[in-house]
Amino acid sequence: MDLKRKLAEGDRPVGGWCALPSPGVAEALATADFDFVTVDTEHSATTAGDVEDMLRAIEAAPGDAEALVRVADVEPARIKRVLDAGPSAIMAPQINSPAAARELVELCRYPPQVASGSGDEEASADPADRVDSDGYRGRRGVAGSRASDFGRRLDGYLRSGADDIAVIAQIETPRAVESAGEIAAVPGIDALFVGPADLSTSLGRFGEYDDPAFADAIAETIGAANDEGVPVGTLATSDELIDRWVEAGYDYLIAGTDIGFLSAGADRAIERYEENI
Repeated sequence: MDLKRKLAEGDRPVGGWCALPSPGVAEALATADFDFVTVDTEHSATTAGDVEDMLRAIEAAPGDAEALVRVADVEPARIKRVLDAGPSAIMAPQINSPAAARELVELCRYPPQVASGSGDEEASADPADRVDSDGYRGRRGVAGSRASDFGRRLDGYLRSGADDIAVIAQIETPRAVESAGEIAAVPGIDALFVGPADLSTSLGRFGEYDDPAFADAIAETIGAANDEGVPVGTLATSDELIDRWVEAGYDYLIAGTDIGFLSAGADRAIERYEENI
């Protein structure tokens, strides 16, 4: 899983967005030269079963695209099911505070384990108080699932395999913008992601990306997160927005959606046809 490394090393990855609950669409996007394909479960009809099938399709496609899954909210059962499917990254909406960010990371981690034969009797005696090096107890439930080859490598996966999953917090409100630096500083948060539609709406300026208040919010978020060494990305739904967001200083992009590609292609074909009749 390279996405976490690419984010950490500033490789500026680019991804696509899949809102349709279709393994075929996910596979088609993955055949492009994207670094990752985002499977959305917040604003879509995608089920837990769809997620597994779409991840299989992304992994089976030619190329090196990895899967990022956006959950609907920070709810233990949702997080558990998504992680058990085996994505390279998970993203959660409406992370408005460091506390919410810590809860997200906590749900993505297993309870820390005592090394066999370590003689750490104190740690073994009080498992409820045991925390990892970042201070997390870990609340992810343990089960043999796709992520651990259906349990065949569960022991190793539980101890270290989950460390390869990138955890991304969405910034979508003025409160989140104000807390962006603190959210980015939470151990285990690998990247932030600005939801441009939700952030502009919460500022009372839906889609007004030229508005100074929106531009200031973006600059504040990127600056605060980058000060903590954490990259910030966003979604671009047009060529113009790709140019705009790169110029704004984002570190990575989701450069288009499945529905957007379909609609734009259809519109272009109809326009060309009508020009020739």
